[in-house]
Amino acid sequence: MTLKLNGFWSAALSLTAVVGLSAQAPPPAQTSPSPTFTVRIDAVTMDVIIKDSDGRFVPDLKKEEFEVYEDGVKQDISSMTMSHGGRVTNLLEAPPPPPPEGIMLPPVRKVTDTSGRIFLFFVDDLHMQFGNTGRVRELFKKIGRNLVHEGDLFGIVSSGPSSIAIDMTYDRRRLDEAINKISGSGLKPSEIITRGSGSQGPTELRHNAQVAFSTMQEALDNLEKVTNRRKAIVWVSEGYDFKPFQDSRLGLRQGDSPFLQNQNNVMHNTNGDGQRQIDPINQQQQQSETFSDADLNYQLGELTRSANRANTTIYTIDPRGLIAGTDIDEQVDPTEWNAFVRKTQDGLRVLAEETGGLAVVNMNNFDKALKEIDNASSDYYVLGYYSNNPDPTKRRRKIDVKIVRKDDLQVFSRKEYVLKAPKPSAPPPVVPAAPPATKP
Repeated sequence: MTLKLNGFWSAALSLTAVVGLSAQAPPPAQTSPSPTFTVRIDAVTMDVIIKDSDGRFVPDLKKEEFEVYEDGVKQDISSMTMSHGGRVTNLLEAPPPPPPEGIMLPPVRKVTDTSGRIFLFFVDDLHMQFGNTGRVRELFKKIGRNLVHEGDLFGIVSSGPSSIAIDMTYDRRRLDEAINKISGSGLKPSEIITRGSGSQGPTELRHNAQVAFSTMQEALDNLEKVTNRRKAIVWVSEGYDFKPFQDSRLGLRQGDSPFLQNQNNVMHNTNGDGQRQIDPINQQQQQSETFSDADLNYQLGELTRSANRANTTIYTIDPRGLIAGTDIDEQVDPTEWNAFVRKTQDGLRVLAEETGGLAVVNMNNFDKALKEIDNASSDYYVLGYYSNNPDPTKRRRKIDVKIVRKDDLQVFSRKEYVLKAPKPSAPPPVVPAAPPATKP
């Protein structure tokens, strides 16, 4: 019997049984392969933050005061640790041996005097305007002062030409090196409108999004292998929209609109009555982009599912801050601009809220937001249990954490996790047929 830990939350227990098919041993050539039975036990570990009505962390909860349900089935908590102010305590650790007779000493609980936190900073420079470069650098200077502390392990990666790839380190000087390399290279609204589109929308925009998402997917796969540490991704980006400024790109706006349009996609006076007519090809393009929003939501969902499997919280920060309007040199229709801002911010909210994090959007006070992230990463419980889900084949599993204490307490934790799809088994080897016997 072997026990193998897989990632942060699952374990596989393999049991092999050899069953004799007959009391009489068959000839060796007719021996059937022994059946193999596999039993899978999921070990789930999750971070939980409990706050009182004043928003303060509650550090004195006992195991008996937690109730964890998976798909409505109550689970038995097998492990429980707490981090308060960066000091990690194992709450289910066996008590120390009694002191010698005649010596009165207070009980002492073993404490690890390190934060144990892991931060991955993602600089999505493919989705940052070059004009916001200085603002982003100032943001990371504040991150260095307010969020990264001694004992924190952190890494930094970028999606584009900033070319930042710093492996996990405790050296804070590496953060300063990365700050000096940050440079935004995102597309401007006018560039999105006038550049070419493929069958699914703006080609370059789609490519940039795929690069960013694949970069984070690889990072989450690596974080899934890290155990017993508080893990967080700080995702700095201006967000994502797969069909921005569609009317302007396809020339679907009214002819008297004073705002920028892609005139190459418009046909004038083709019906002889002075009325503007839209190229039928662009109307077909509009239909082909119908499911772009659904495609974006699916890809964001895949990332949040990977983050929940890795027990990693995502904190998203929009470096644009409080957005009032587009740049004065970008003549974009206000309606389209507002829709673009809303959709890009909604995507950042999804990444954060679906992983138990915080979306810092439409906010200029980054110091306050970073303090909230620091507190959430320093004060938390870690609960572990072995799933007794009645349906072991179910991949998506809902999690609900409740507190039985009568006080008015707020619970912050992930709401679900999704098991990875099983790898398809290899096909059985093909045994070549024996050649026919030849007559002498």
